Amino acid sequence: MAQVKLFWQSKLVLLLVLPFTGASVVLQAHWWAVNDLPVAVWALVLSLLLGLMVLKLRAATPYGSVTGATITAGLIFSTATFTPAEAMAYAPWHTALAPLLAVIVLTFLATRLDRERKAQRGMAERHEGRSAAQVAANLGVAGIVFSEFVQSRLLDSGWIRSAVQTPTILFAAGLAALAEAAADTVAAEIGTALCRRPRILTTLRPVESGTDGAVSLVGTLAGIASAAIVSAVGAGALGGGAAMFWISYAGGVFGLFFDSLLGATLEQRGWLNNDMVNFLSTAGAAAFALLLLVLLPHLGVG
Repeated sequence: MAQVKLFWQSKLVLLLVLPFTGASVVLQAHWWAVNDLPVAVWALVLSLLLGLMVLKLRAATPYGSVTGATITAGLIFSTATFTPAEAMAYAPWHTALAPLLAVIVLTFLATRLDRERKAQRGMAERHEGRSAAQVAANLGVAGIVFSEFVQSRLLDSGWIRSAVQTPTILFAAGLAALAEAAADTVAAEIGTALCRRPRILTTLRPVESGTDGAVSLVGTLAGIASAAIVSAVGAGALGGGAAMFWISYAGGVFGLFFDSLLGATLEQRGWLNNDMVNFLSTAGAAAFALLLLVLLPHLGVG
């Protein structure tokens, strides 16, 4: 009932994500079409194909697929900015598309694990897949933080000294958001499938599986491993090396526990719904990664 009453928060997440990412995609598509047409073609075609694949697999609703395709195009356009010119048109795997695909594969496999038993207990993902709000809640922060607008503002702020010499290190914030999105979903799905009596994060008392803020050892370890996979794929694809990996990985793990904390407190009290919790958790992951870059200015240099 509380989730129904707080449905406005899902609409708010969409409002925060879609206008920004949609406008960004339109502007960047025009710029790339004028300056390097193959990049525009790669980004738009691959995003469309990915959206259709997700829809075919029933991993998302039609509106969810459109939302995901829009965010995907934005991720490709934004991260192609800093790739070698000769690789842009022919190497889309050197963009944020690579870690995004890792997120999709990991979460798809996790949601299918022991699906029948989860469905019997009312805890399986909807048969038609994720809604537009759910997609925006999980991927929207990455789309925003990876955007050229945010990246340029971070670079111009002067807060992150290592970015002056290595601008790509700023991608660690968006990558942390993707790592958290994978970690949260995998931890929840694996924990629900394999752990019958998880514990609430704030008190560690046993609770029913599926309780907001509940954690399990097996689910947490799976989530942490997923964050490592996404961070490693992203750091390799974006050429960020060990620094980008560790920063994004730390942000993803922080976001995973932040998600459980929000679930055990504000969500349980009926103040936040799941979409807003997911959105804030990915934002927390990105913010933690940026904080590391500010406090440890030598990271990413050299």
